[in-house]
Amino acid sequence: MRLVTTIAFFTFSFVIAACGEAAAQAGANVLVIVNEGSPASIEIGTYYAEKRAIPRENVLRLRFNPTESVERPDYERQIEAPIANWLTRNFAQDRILYIVLTKGIPLRISGTAGQDGTVASVDSELALLYRKMTGQPIQAAGRINNPYFNGDRTGAPPPFTHESYDIYLVTRLDGYTVADVQGLIDRASSPSREGSVALDDRASSASEANVWLKSAAEALRSAVGPNRVVYDTTSVVLKNLKNVLGYYSWGSNDPAIRERHFNLAFVNGALGAMFLSTDARTFNEPPSDWKVAAGEDATTEYAGSHQSLTGDLIRDGITGIAGHVAEPYLDATIRPNVLFSAYLGGANLAEAFYLAMPYLSWQTVVIGDPLCAPFRTTILASNQIDKGIDSATENATFFSTWRLKVVSSPAMNPDRVDLETIKLLMRADAKFAKQDLAGMRQLLEEATARDKRLGPPTLTLALLYEQFAEYDKAIERYRRVLEIQPDNVIALNNLAYAIAVRRNAPKEALPLAEKAYALAGRNPSIADTLGFIVHLAGDDRRAKGLLAEAIQGAPQVANVRVHAATVLAALGEKDAAQQELAKALELDPKLAGNDEIGQLRKKLQP
Repeated sequence: MRLVTTIAFFTFSFVIAACGEAAAQAGANVLVIVNEGSPASIEIGTYYAEKRAIPRENVLRLRFNPTESVERPDYERQIEAPIANWLTRNFAQDRILYIVLTKGIPLRISGTAGQDGTVASVDSELALLYRKMTGQPIQAAGRINNPYFNGDRTGAPPPFTHESYDIYLVTRLDGYTVADVQGLIDRASSPSREGSVALDDRASSASEANVWLKSAAEALRSAVGPNRVVYDTTSVVLKNLKNVLGYYSWGSNDPAIRERHFNLAFVNGALGAMFLSTDARTFNEPPSDWKVAAGEDATTEYAGSHQSLTGDLIRDGITGIAGHVAEPYLDATIRPNVLFSAYLGGANLAEAFYLAMPYLSWQTVVIGDPLCAPFRTTILASNQIDKGIDSATENATFFSTWRLKVVSSPAMNPDRVDLETIKLLMRADAKFAKQDLAGMRQLLEEATARDKRLGPPTLTLALLYEQFAEYDKAIERYRRVLEIQPDNVIALNNLAYAIAVRRNAPKEALPLAEKAYALAGRNPSIADTLGFIVHLAGDDRRAKGLLAEAIQGAPQVANVRVHAATVLAALGEKDAAQQELAKALELDPKLAGNDEIGQLRKKLQP
């Protein structure tokens, strides 16, 4: 089997198409992710898109199991890669500022615990997608500094665009029920500028978090007046407050808090958070009689913890809230002194939370509509957000700048490929994205003529020649790849297949196939190639075993079954051959019109 990989030069590449003019910090700057495997996700995504006039093409529908946890390979394959494909296909890397997930999208990526662990919220990991698409490696373990974090500074927040920040602001529309989430969306669309900020200190604690709460109180009193700040340092729990615009507490980490609801009357647009480890561990609603409790009372645990839940505050009427899917450690929590100053200073919901968030690829989720901005006084022009396409690279302008910086760095470009060649390769990526394979081919020919050390682009060019049925050129390029990278398994495998099948020289191809197989271990595609070439070379007994191995590793690949049927027929095992052929046609009915299949059928007739 000819082995085809994703075409990539310096980064993993995605399919691209042109985009239109974008409205500034509005629906056109939002990408909504819907899980078609979740009725709740569909309903919420549809409701939000209509409420905020999100363009239809900005609603990306995926399908996967709506569990709250996902393994990292599944996250990358089912969530991250399709979103990256959409962004690139629509030239929207710069235009999209906010990615909005809906209920039914997994909350956390499973992994190891601790400060160097690999568990993370899906949202926080996805925030780094822009950076990852530029080609910058992202470590799975531990946390990564948030470049948009505003530290302990207060004052006017900087505007968020990709000119300065190589991340996305990711929020989520979630809650216990669809009705809860729809209420949150409604509140965000008509936010109030009135109300007070309630800050509930943990009494008798010398924690740095209390310093942040005190700093928030002082800054807000100075900015909006003392009458709009309720700051409590006693053991009394803040309850029964009216017109609450902001709320921050220790939740159940405060020994005085053993309740789930505090009769807080939130105004539309209210934001909040709590100093808790796992308050966003689930959005499945607990029993009505469940109560938060101290850690030693294990009988009160729900979804693995006794701690307060962000879902309760959403039910109570808050509009935006941050929580954690796993232990973040205190220094990674949302800073209240940054959050409220930013929000009241004009930041929208997403900007305010991310300005106050120290780390990404970590445990935080932000619940709410990113466009909620009751205090916004200035809106960026669309050309400040998206400057269109850079003619030198045919990539989105800001994205092009970031990507050039990454791929031309010494770490990513140890062979010192010159800048003009790099730009040719980026343009080739863009041609591929537009499905302009002829244009892509021309640019790759130019680039590989300029620099004969380029292994991956040369391999890509060989794959293109095969698509154009120019097999001699493909063979020549595969050989060139092996001069550069003698152990390149794909080049070895594909060259062996081309020589055996296109030049009818299986014995010449066999050493190449053997080497690919030895290097690749038990890769089913490589085993299939070797098995078929061994058959063409006349050793059907060995070929049978190799193809059985390939079927075991890739049972749903029709061509492997066809090869097995061919070998079994050559061995005179007609019944087994017919079974494999029937399975191949079941997997891919289009094979029925193939001439080789017709010949094999005739051979298997009684």
